[in-house]
Amino acid sequence: MSLNATPSAERVHIGFFGRRNAGKSSVVNAVTGQELAVVSDVKGTTTDPVSKAMELLPIGPVVIIDTPGIDDEGTLGELRVRKTKQVLNKTDVAILVIDSTAGRTEAEEELIALFKAKEIPYLIVYNKCDLLPPGTELQMEAGACVVSAVNKTGIQELKEAIGRLASAGGPETCIVRDLIQPNDFVVLVVPIDSAAPKGRLILPQQQTIRDILEAGAVSVVTRDHELKETLERLGTKPAMVITDSQVFGKVAPVTPLDIPLTSFSILMARYKGQLEGAVLGAAAIDKLQDGDTVLISEGCTHHRQCDDIGSVKIPNWLKKHTGKDLNFVFSSGVEFPDDLSPYQLIIHCGGCMLNEREMKYRQKCAADQNKPFTNYGIAIAHMQGILKRSVEIFPDLAAKLNV
Repeated sequence: MSLNATPSAERVHIGFFGRRNAGKSSVVNAVTGQELAVVSDVKGTTTDPVSKAMELLPIGPVVIIDTPGIDDEGTLGELRVRKTKQVLNKTDVAILVIDSTAGRTEAEEELIALFKAKEIPYLIVYNKCDLLPPGTELQMEAGACVVSAVNKTGIQELKEAIGRLASAGGPETCIVRDLIQPNDFVVLVVPIDSAAPKGRLILPQQQTIRDILEAGAVSVVTRDHELKETLERLGTKPAMVITDSQVFGKVAPVTPLDIPLTSFSILMARYKGQLEGAVLGAAAIDKLQDGDTVLISEGCTHHRQCDDIGSVKIPNWLKKHTGKDLNFVFSSGVEFPDDLSPYQLIIHCGGCMLNEREMKYRQKCAADQNKPFTNYGIAIAHMQGILKRSVEIFPDLAAKLNV
């Protein structure tokens, strides 16, 4: 991935929903100015969610998602509807496209109820206004848009309305820059081993370096076995050491106690809005019993290597730490179980490839089913006995570990 490209997880996700043949794909193409989605008069042409990362004015970097019709039928149709509902978990702005010649039905009412239940900002768009008889007055909600995807009527107004919804989010979040000062030195520990990607840094490391630069501070990148010498030769005490979680055990002993120490994974958990729950959820590791099942979930679908952290290292560390005979189930990408009842613990990756909404959704699924939820780095810090130290930069949270 280019360092100049905005990661998909950092883009506003705009989902287009509606019944078959409401013209969702035509509206998507009109809004984007591209033939992004296949258009046909045949119902159900869109059979799977189609995503495209792009720049969309006046919003900026976005991911546009065209979805199958919510009224699809049959066994295959049910699977498509399920995929459509899954898209809601990562949708920041929902666009409900309604055929203005047919009006609203129970299918649209169901979607609106889902938008409200998931607290997704949404906009109702009445398409095919060019097919209405002259003088027809639509009964519409305040703020709804009327468009014709065919002749592009109302499309600019629709884009501006989407832009207003997309910019109405909460305060800007950051990874680390609110914890450091201009001209501070921050040491980043990045191990280079067989699991490290060739020729590049992984996304959380890239994002952290960028955030340090935004703060006007200086990042010093080193490997774990060179950290001690780096700290000695730096000539000034760094404001913080941030390490890859896999080498917490090596980094902690050589990092003086008066230097704050944390991990990329912990900072990403805060960035995705789930730090406290993930830290407190790690305590469940010590309660695991023989025969318990742990779900280990990743947000991406990278090729797993022989020493993969999720499928190999963490299971081995868990079995060694607990001394129990544990079972493991693995999920990746968009697949995350609706039913978490078989699991006594969920350990998730940092979620750098998932947006904040989807990460919060997954954590909420666990909370609603009373299942402890933590992430890779926090679980590792807990098992190595340094979790409290690694969150001392967040005093209120560290205090809760004493309770």
